[in-house]
Amino acid sequence: MNNNYESTTIRLLRHLIILLVIAFVFFPIIWTLSASLNPANTIVGQKIIPDNASLVHYKEIFTSDTHPFMLWMWNSIKISLITAFFSVAMTALAAYPFSRFHFTGRRKGLFMILLIQIFPQMLAMVAIYLLFLNIQNYIPSIGLNTHTALVLTYLGGSIGVNTWLMKGYLDTIPRSLEEAAYIDGASRFQAFFQIILPLARPILSVLFVLQFIRTYSEYILASILLNSTGKFTLAVGLQMFISDMYGKRMGVFSAAALIGAVPIVVLFMIFQDYIVHGLTGGGVKE
Repeated sequence: MNNNYESTTIRLLRHLIILLVIAFVFFPIIWTLSASLNPANTIVGQKIIPDNASLVHYKEIFTSDTHPFMLWMWNSIKISLITAFFSVAMTALAAYPFSRFHFTGRRKGLFMILLIQIFPQMLAMVAIYLLFLNIQNYIPSIGLNTHTALVLTYLGGSIGVNTWLMKGYLDTIPRSLEEAAYIDGASRFQAFFQIILPLARPILSVLFVLQFIRTYSEYILASILLNSTGKFTLAVGLQMFISDMYGKRMGVFSAAALIGAVPIVVLFMIFQDYIVHGLTGGGVKE
C-alpha cells in the first residue's frame, strides 16, 4: 500500500514538473502573441487575453513602406541558407581528415580549432569592419553593406565547434564500409561522397539547422556591416520597430517577431527525423 502511494506521489510530482516546464517554455510565446493582437500597441497593462483583439499589427508589417519586413525576412533566409550550406560543406571536408587520417599535427590541429573558437567574432569587430572597408576600394561587391561580406564573416567563425561535432559522428561510422568501397575500386573522394556523406545525414542536418539559426538571429555583426534599409537582415530590421518608440510599438514588434520565427519552425519540422539522432550519434563510439 505504501509503495503504491509513493509511486503515485512520484508520478504526480513528475507530471507537475513537466507542466511547469511546459508553462515556462510557452509563456513567452503566448505573451508575445497576446501583445501582437493588442490594438493598443503597448506593453502597458498587457493581458494574456487582450481586449478587442485585432490583426491590425500584422497588416501593418506587410503594408509599411518605411519598414520592408518581407524584404528583411528574405535577406535573412537567403544569407542563412547560403551560410549554412557552405558551412556544412566546409565542415564535412575539414572533419573527415581528422576522423580518418593520421598525420603530423592532427591532435594539435584539433586543439587549435577549439582554442580559436573560444574567442568570439565580436572581439574582431573593428578588424572585420576595417578589412571590408579596404576591400570595397578594390572589389565593391564584397565590401561594406553587402550580403557577400556578411556571409564570408559568418563562414569564418562557423568551422570550429562544427568540426568537432562532425568528427565525433564520423568516428562512429565503421571504417570497414570505406575499405569495402576501396576494394571495389572507389577512390577516397568517392568513398567520402558516396558512402560517408549519406550515412552522416543526421549530423549534417543538425549542423545545417544550428548554423541557420545562429545566422538568422545574429544582430551585432549584421548591424556593423550593413547600413542601408534595403540590405538589413530581419534581426537588424526588427530593431527599427522599437528604436524610437519602445512603449508604443510593441504590438508591431511582437507580430514581426512571431512571423519571423516561422522559417526556423519549418526547418525543424523538415529535419526533425535527423536532429535527435544527429545530436546523440557522436556521443558513444561504436
